[in-house]
Amino acid sequence: MKLVVQVKLLPTPEQASEVAFERGEFKNFALRKHAYDTVKSRWGMGAQAAQHVIKKTCDAYTTLKANLKAGNLGRPGSKRYRRAAEKPIAFRPESAQPYDDRMLSWQIPGRTVSIWTTGGRVKNVAFTASVEQLATLALYRKGESDLLERDGRWFLNATCEVPEAPLNTDPVDFLGIDLGIVNIATTSDGEILAGRTLNRIRVRERTLRTKLQKKNTPSAKRRLKKRRRKEARRAKDINHKIAKHVVAEAERTGRGIALEDLTGIRERVRLRKPQRATHASWSFAQLGSFIAYKARKAGVPVVHVDPAYTSRTCAECGHIDKANRVSQAWFACRSCGFVDHADRNSSRNIRARAWELWRRGAQSTAPDPPRTSRSGTGRKRSITPSDARCASPAP
Repeated sequence: MKLVVQVKLLPTPEQASEVAFERGEFKNFALRKHAYDTVKSRWGMGAQAAQHVIKKTCDAYTTLKANLKAGNLGRPGSKRYRRAAEKPIAFRPESAQPYDDRMLSWQIPGRTVSIWTTGGRVKNVAFTASVEQLATLALYRKGESDLLERDGRWFLNATCEVPEAPLNTDPVDFLGIDLGIVNIATTSDGEILAGRTLNRIRVRERTLRTKLQKKNTPSAKRRLKKRRRKEARRAKDINHKIAKHVVAEAERTGRGIALEDLTGIRERVRLRKPQRATHASWSFAQLGSFIAYKARKAGVPVVHVDPAYTSRTCAECGHIDKANRVSQAWFACRSCGFVDHADRNSSRNIRARAWELWRRGAQSTAPDPPRTSRSGTGRKRSITPSDARCASPAP
């Protein structure tokens, strides 16, 4: 399976450079004939870099065409559709730049890289990484790496071919996971994972952002920029830890993992205004994808079930009643009198549905692991408008 290891570069000011790309057409080989010499001469690029620029442009148009055909950019004739289709594609200056082994070499023991720029090859650029990341890079790195800039910092995303464990086709049971807002994840074993602390931090961050936006002073803008994406990074870290724990527990006990299929829940649910921000911050899809790809790596089967009435159904007798859900935290069956934590009751129903599906022959739904977009394909971000420029070294 393919995983991406991200390392942070620590360049000196002389080594930092901007990344952008040259204007292109739709067909790869046709564009090479038309633009190859111009790209090389105008920007002083080597042959390999020039071909990467052309390929990235062509792949971006391929992605745009597929998005238009699939209706991802609205109906033909709509304002959004015309804005995407009638303008040439443009790449942001900080968009990712692909590097292969001819343009980038890794010195993993010394934690440095040698990287090509339009001003020549820059050697001994230091990077920082954890011990686990270094081991993964040393053993499994294969293929292209992406150079990207974010908030003034430089990162390399390296593709690694990591071997998968054989899929457990005979699980003894399933570990049901109920995903929620107050409690991010609750297992059918009764374990409640995170929730309240993260929600308190989100409320505090949201209040602070509102105050700073109202001030609108230069110092307030600096603070807003500094705190940008901080909440998302914290939530991502918590989701990784939860996913790792859930998969490890399922692997240890020989069970599969049962998740709810929450696709489209944002469109289906109507909320009062005070609840909208909290619901919009709920990163259930990210947590689900983390669990799925970690499970695939560990050989643990994953089954997604219909979430309908899991919170109203008694896990003991199967009685369904809206009144069974006494409060956010508690479940009390009106038929048999069974009382349990509401999220644990839901996770038990999810486990039972997954086990029934598996016995009927359902296959594991663990997908390929998520990958940071290869810059040539444009899969990570939608690309629309005009020309592109290529990397130029900082003075």
